[in-house]
Amino acid sequence: MNNSVNKGFGLLFEMGCGKTLTAIAIAGAGYQMGKIDRLLIVAPTSVVAVWPKELREYAKFKYTCKTLLGEKQQRIKQIDDLLKFPFKALKIAVINYESTWRPEILEKLKEFDADMVIADESQRIKTYDAAQSKAMHELGDQARYKLILSGTPVQTAAIDIWSQYRFLDKSVFGENFFKFRGRYAIMGGYGNKKIVGYRDLEGLIKKEHSIAFRVTKDEALDLPEQTFETRRIQFSPKEKSLYERLKKDSYAELDNGGHITATTVLTKLLRLQQLTGGFLVQDEAQKPQLVSRAKLDALTDIIVDYVIGSGKKLVVFARFIAEVKAIIDLAAKVLPKDLKQVAIYGDVKKEDRGDIVKQFQEDPSTVLFVGQIDTAGTGITLTAADTCVYYSKNFNYATYSQSLSRIHRIGQRNCCTYIDLEIEGTIDELISSALSRKEDMAKTVVDNWRDFF
Repeated sequence: MNNSVNKGFGLLFEMGCGKTLTAIAIAGAGYQMGKIDRLLIVAPTSVVAVWPKELREYAKFKYTCKTLLGEKQQRIKQIDDLLKFPFKALKIAVINYESTWRPEILEKLKEFDADMVIADESQRIKTYDAAQSKAMHELGDQARYKLILSGTPVQTAAIDIWSQYRFLDKSVFGENFFKFRGRYAIMGGYGNKKIVGYRDLEGLIKKEHSIAFRVTKDEALDLPEQTFETRRIQFSPKEKSLYERLKKDSYAELDNGGHITATTVLTKLLRLQQLTGGFLVQDEAQKPQLVSRAKLDALTDIIVDYVIGSGKKLVVFARFIAEVKAIIDLAAKVLPKDLKQVAIYGDVKKEDRGDIVKQFQEDPSTVLFVGQIDTAGTGITLTAADTCVYYSKNFNYATYSQSLSRIHRIGQRNCCTYIDLEIEGTIDELISSALSRKEDMAKTVVDNWRDFF
């Protein structure tokens, strides 16, 4: 192996355009040409379990794969098993970003000495000084070949690209983040520490695409149409009064002259959003209490119409675990005994998630998938359904956009329908409005926080 080779390339494919398949094909070609023997894939936790399934389906070369999940010592043993594998095959390790920077794990990954490292959903390492970003930079420096896979490499700001390209090829934007920022960002605000604009974005984009290939759905796929529907739901007078009181109290707390930060505003908005989903953390209570069934009743009608009445499979996304569990309980009561549901949320073991997706995709009697949007909104294929309900949504546009593509991707033959459940006159409408403008609310609330209350 020529260790002087250090090449990187970006597959900037929109969701559903086959970046995983393409990455597998590239890795397979590299193995068959004698260029790579060890492959490390780093992915979001929710996606780790998907890779073995994709490899089984698409890999037409000899390989052995270990998903590095579980306790630390178990992960270390799995890497050792790969290193000792006695037969000729591409040795593949798959791990989540959150584990790469753990000292013993990182050292073991360095010992694995991957010839190629793939950063799946590479926007997860956009923060230049985060521990997992620094770990990926180290692993990238050691590898001969690197790939980044992302439909949204720039989520909130142009500077997001630096850390990903530092991993990919540090010659493109340099090794110093602050020099990069000085070249492209215009600083201002208090202490001249806030980015207030950009310069030469055309040049930045040109450099970005010098070692990357961009594919959009419109260019690559003949996918079916998407239809968006909003079901507006009214609170009862009692529920509306509760919401208005919470909104008034939140405004008063923010308007007391203290320093306004995105965190403080978003915390208040989260409480309002929890209430539109039917839940409220009462004084001194440890867990959110169900105070409204408005959305649950609306969802009941959809399950009856789409699943029981029309025989269709259904995907439901919600933001909060309390909502997910309430939907699971609801479905258990509504669905006939011969029909099943599955769910992926924060409490579900990472190693079980791939089998859960497989069951929904392949088992005719499994008709409902319930997912927490931050956990199940990326990296998985749910094309067995053509209808998706948003019980509640995330403030982040990139996360929302990713979730749309769980049903609208390669393999989908039917028109896709998305149904938003919104409580009239509440934060729900403001979130939808921001997302429709492709805005990340976390970036706008500080300057415009009064618009939300």
